[in-house]
Amino acid sequence: MGPGNRPLDLEWLEDFLALAETGNFSRAAEARSIAQPAFSRHIRALEEWVGVDLFDRSAHPVALTAAGKRFQPLLQDVLADLQAARVEARDAHDLAAASLSFAATHVLSLTFFPRWLGSVEARLSTGPIQTISDSSHACEDLMLQRRVQFVLCHGHAGAPGRLDEAQYPVQRLSEDVLVPVAAPDAGGAPRHALGAAQAPSVLAYSEASGLGRIMRSIQDSEFGKGFAPSLSVVFTAHHAALLRTMALDGRGLAWLPMSLVADDLRTGALVDAGAGGWRVPVDIRLYRQLAPMTPVAEALWQLVSSA
Repeated sequence: MGPGNRPLDLEWLEDFLALAETGNFSRAAEARSIAQPAFSRHIRALEEWVGVDLFDRSAHPVALTAAGKRFQPLLQDVLADLQAARVEARDAHDLAAASLSFAATHVLSLTFFPRWLGSVEARLSTGPIQTISDSSHACEDLMLQRRVQFVLCHGHAGAPGRLDEAQYPVQRLSEDVLVPVAAPDAGGAPRHALGAAQAPSVLAYSEASGLGRIMRSIQDSEFGKGFAPSLSVVFTAHHAALLRTMALDGRGLAWLPMSLVADDLRTGALVDAGAGGWRVPVDIRLYRQLAPMTPVAEALWQLVSSA
């Protein structure tokens, strides 16, 4: 068997990168947890497989030859692709094992999704279900990468997301409303209120948040011009649940979904910071894949479409 036809051991590739990084056979062998003689044989075997010398052993430290310099970035790409393929294969296995796969934003996975899924399961035999909870941007990525069948998120006509722009099918499942809330002072008034003489401290959503995209769109509209200049952002996060915790701690006011803070408003742990105004109605939406899905996923879509 000629050198070009001999089997390639992937361990040799890792050994090559270790030696290219350290420039020293002893340190590279130690980093790879193998004896130096065996390590040296691996490097020589790889060079025989390639058909050229990859290292200049006369240099101190050992240096890559011109061929080695060309080989290194290509090899790094190959190993990265192999790792990505491994991850994709495992994800595909997990997805195939689930009859339904959802990505849901953090707040809806805590509030709306469990109750809604229970109503679906009462009318449809679903089988195994895979659910990923993440930011709106990450959920959109999962859908665009075809790693989930459905995305559950908040939406607003004035703030289209990437799934809207790509014309993914969507159904409006319910409604919600973003309410400006803050912790109360000793007299029950909001510690941070819209319309106050002093600019209120605001707990805002990050760029990755779908609710943040909605709020930025609203504040750029005629509706928002009355208060946007007088806001002082003191904290930013993409989890509405984290903003709720900060609001409860008295750190500022936040526009939070009623689905998340209804109990807080009822008990007085949080109060309306906008005197009943400045509320933003939003949709609770379900997006689906463009391509045909599994029979049970198509049955679920038919169920929500006919509701």
